[in-house]
Amino acid sequence: MAKKIFKFISSMRFAICLLILLAICCALGSFVTQNQSFAWYAERYSERTAAWITALQLNDLYHSWWFLGISLFLCCNLLLCNIIRLPQLILRTREAGDPSGIGGAQVQAYAEHVDRPEELFQRLHMPKPRRTELDGQAALFSSAHRAGLWGAWVCHIGILLLIAGFTLGQATHQEYAVYGVAGQTRQIGDTQLFLTIDDFQIDLRRDDTVSQYTSQITVRDLSGKNALSRQASISVNHPATLFGYRFYQNSTGWAARVRVEKGDEALQDEVLCAGEYLPIEDLPDLVIFFHAFYPDLIMDPAGGPRTASGQLNNPGYLYSVYYQNQIVGMNVLTGDETITIDDYTVTFSEPQSYTVIQCKRDRFSFLALVGGLAAMLGLFLAFYLQPKRVWAVSEQTGGWSFHGACPKMGALFRDQFEEAVRAISE
Repeated sequence: MAKKIFKFISSMRFAICLLILLAICCALGSFVTQNQSFAWYAERYSERTAAWITALQLNDLYHSWWFLGISLFLCCNLLLCNIIRLPQLILRTREAGDPSGIGGAQVQAYAEHVDRPEELFQRLHMPKPRRTELDGQAALFSSAHRAGLWGAWVCHIGILLLIAGFTLGQATHQEYAVYGVAGQTRQIGDTQLFLTIDDFQIDLRRDDTVSQYTSQITVRDLSGKNALSRQASISVNHPATLFGYRFYQNSTGWAARVRVEKGDEALQDEVLCAGEYLPIEDLPDLVIFFHAFYPDLIMDPAGGPRTASGQLNNPGYLYSVYYQNQIVGMNVLTGDETITIDDYTVTFSEPQSYTVIQCKRDRFSFLALVGGLAAMLGLFLAFYLQPKRVWAVSEQTGGWSFHGACPKMGALFRDQFEEAVRAISE
């Protein structure tokens, strides 16, 4: 029974089934939006569909136990296939370079009055032949490109490393998003790393379109006894690596300074990014939500706010007020307008751009890189290096019989071989 299970796991049929399953999984991952909440799926589909999506982990498919299981079985299949083929491959490689195993000629020819039979090997771009004996007759033998026999094997090893690197990377992958304005310090997820945004710049072209986003950052590691600090400059398509994490300039948005006063007393003075909310300190049930910012506010024909340009010509702040989770007001502030709620006064001012920085860590990305290089090497060996053997035997008649074998080149090798024999015969 164990032998049958082993044979099935290492079979090509099992590998094809796993590849089909992986293709189906990747298709599902492209159709189902990943990493959303149950409420998000329920709103767009239905509660029953959302329940199935979360139960089957389709919302985080590439980290699901069954996707990782399929990848693990595929790795085992490739590994077993390579282990099983290894002894036979070593034997074939030795036989290809062993004169005593001469045989299986695909093409052969006989020529008399040949003074230098070694010239045949030169014309076929073979290594210098070795002198040996075949059935008591003097012979010359040479083999070339035996590494080509390993092409498929090396390619399979590369694919194995690619899948293993991807699977392990998905299982241990860490990714965080940090956003804020210049001068703010944020903790990176649940790590002991803290990111300070030293500066953020937006480079514009002459037509006011964005050319580049650039953030100057400082990252501090507080996990050890002594805090370590490193600085870097990141921009779009120019990430930086600090403390094993890769930092990417992702996007940007608008932020504003929000001041809350009670009577003549200043309660709060904070910078809010669009999409954030601010609970009032001495009345937590009262919350100010900052929806969006319009640098050059105008009203569209339907009465909705939009911006006419990216210039700060007529700043507008879209906000809403919640009390005990119930919305009690929503409007757009412009100029020196304020929000007045009983004794509280809320003011929006100092619009500024905030930066969004992505922090990623994948400990096994190098494994996928090595796998990709190995797969490319395997393809090079398989398609470019054509294993071939050529031998020449001195016949009792005084002439030489020439033999050659190159399974992958077929008719092309036959033509080259016959042309070389004619050349040395002349």
